[in-house]
Amino acid sequence: MTAQSFFRAEGGAYFANPVATGPWRASTLMGRVISGLLGHEIERRHLEPGWVPARFSVDLYDLATFEAITVETRVLRQGGRMRLVEAELFCGGASRARAMCLLLRHTEAPEGRVWSRPDWSVPGPDSLTDDPGRSKWRLRITGGEFTDVAPKSAWMSDYRQLVEGRPMTPFTQAAMAADFTSPFTNAGDQGVAYINTEATLYLHRLPEGEWIGFEVTDHQATDGVSIGQTRVYDLRGPIGFGTCTALAQRRPALTDPNAGPAVAPES
Repeated sequence: MTAQSFFRAEGGAYFANPVATGPWRASTLMGRVISGLLGHEIERRHLEPGWVPARFSVDLYDLATFEAITVETRVLRQGGRMRLVEAELFCGGASRARAMCLLLRHTEAPEGRVWSRPDWSVPGPDSLTDDPGRSKWRLRITGGEFTDVAPKSAWMSDYRQLVEGRPMTPFTQAAMAADFTSPFTNAGDQGVAYINTEATLYLHRLPEGEWIGFEVTDHQATDGVSIGQTRVYDLRGPIGFGTCTALAQRRPALTDPNAGPAVAPES
């Protein structure tokens, strides 16, 4: 049986399926699918062979719901080696999120060497088992637990289509995964108590294969404002970096029937 997709496309709009529900309210969508849909539309309309989405940045300034979703895009800069594209997501007629994507053309690499930190050394995903707390995608922790207060890393893979009937592409998969930097870097011994406000993914190449790896490299926070970063991999090696900014989420009243717990969310 095929797993339910996150969205279905109808008449120029997208409608979320129940599996797209977010961790904070039962009536709203998780940031992961919003990020993925913005990336999907940028790729569908603007990404050509030979170009790489070197920076994909999403601002999540309002929660999207199960109302009709549309995405508008425009090219802000069109050049021979660089293009800057903006995408804006509307839900129920209101703007809920925006993405900026810098597309760069691959060219001949210069001679010489540049320093880079050593790559991670972790077990491959085939030697690990799925995290039992996940049901919307596969997550395989390479050591420890999701909420460990320690260095941590994990492999993740999507087995659901973002949009029903449309195959998952490497960039759609990466755009969906971009949001994972926030819950992974912000998870601590009390779960995840920060809500993602922004996620940025830097790529020097697109991922190959179904697995994307995340290695937490830093987290800092003061007075409820946090920043986090990850190094991002595929099975061949490093492909880029993930960064995020997040804001402490006020714990909802226990009487709120739509309140979600401040735990490790499927963000």
